[in-house]
Amino acid sequence: MASQTAPTIDAAGIRAPQFADILTWLQDQYRAIYGADVYLEADSQDGQFLALVAAAINDSNTACIEVYNSFSPATAQGHALSLNVKLNGIRRLVPTASTVDLLLGGTVGTTITGGLVTDADGTQWRLPDTVTIPGTGSITVTATCVKLGAIEAAAGTITKIATPTFGWQTVTNPSAAVPGSPVETDAALRVRQSRSVAVPSQSIFEGIVGSVANLAGVTRLRGYENDSDTPDANGVPGHHIALIVEGGDVAAIANTIAIKKTPGTGTAGDVVQSVADAFGGSHIIRFSRPTVANIKINMTIQALTGYSSAILPRIRQAIADYLNGLSIGESVLYSKLFVPANLGNDSVGMTYAITAMTVARDAGAYGTSNVVLAFDEAAACDVADIAITVVT
Repeated sequence: MASQTAPTIDAAGIRAPQFADILTWLQDQYRAIYGADVYLEADSQDGQFLALVAAAINDSNTACIEVYNSFSPATAQGHALSLNVKLNGIRRLVPTASTVDLLLGGTVGTTITGGLVTDADGTQWRLPDTVTIPGTGSITVTATCVKLGAIEAAAGTITKIATPTFGWQTVTNPSAAVPGSPVETDAALRVRQSRSVAVPSQSIFEGIVGSVANLAGVTRLRGYENDSDTPDANGVPGHHIALIVEGGDVAAIANTIAIKKTPGTGTAGDVVQSVADAFGGSHIIRFSRPTVANIKINMTIQALTGYSSAILPRIRQAIADYLNGLSIGESVLYSKLFVPANLGNDSVGMTYAITAMTVARDAGAYGTSNVVLAFDEAAACDVADIAITVVT
């Protein structure tokens, strides 16, 4: 008689019987040998023995399913997923330090070696190993925080030179630092793996976007291509591409764009980098950093049966995660805010009811309208900016 306990692989994938089904099958076979009147309940010795056998078979089936799933990046987990994505030329990101774009000023030709700067809190930020002030008298470089983790620095707070160098005169950060991150999660790695398949695509533009998206430290990215002869609605000049990149090293981003783009294609943006080619020539590459739109929420909820104040941090975190996960240029739709605010499929969402919610951008007035963002803006929200009033 054929066994009904083994996994099955077919066009739909792999499946295996449940523990209860395995145990029932074993009991039926046992009774077929020793008689239908044999006692096999959980309080019998034979019943317990069959349960142990069923558990061992179920564990083996589970291992088989995990092995089968480990061959696909869509279903692999942990170390297996890390091995899978190497086939796409990427690897799981390790914990990273915060990065920030710095504008350095000084005497033309000054070389800064091993430069360090400090912010208003005394935290040190490390410049690239060697930086040379170009003919313009200023240069933008990406500095890395000496500490790992989500170290923040608001715009204009990094102004102190910790390693004085003759000819190096000023330093400032025009934009806020991009916080570092912990070890990359499986979910985030799967998203990056799906992007990576665009690198060798037939579309040059998709290849550029895929390559920049896979650079270390890049958290969000939006690309625009204007193949017409006139500027488009976003102001991108004709026959230009415009990349809006959050995070990542400015030099690495510019080099990647220069390598991937076709000759004659212009680049648009307010971050300007000079990139040398293999023949010693110099090319100007431009891209942009997103303008951050700080989103604030003010809401009122009515406490229902089972409500606890411990739910409030979960509501705030769910809303903040949703807003921080929006793409660059993606507007904040007022009606969509109720989904994370209600905690989705979490049962605790039934313990309260939202009676009012308003949203604001930066220092603007609160309202119930959509927050429309420009093509180069990105929504950002801190849990501290989500005010919740509870009524009974």
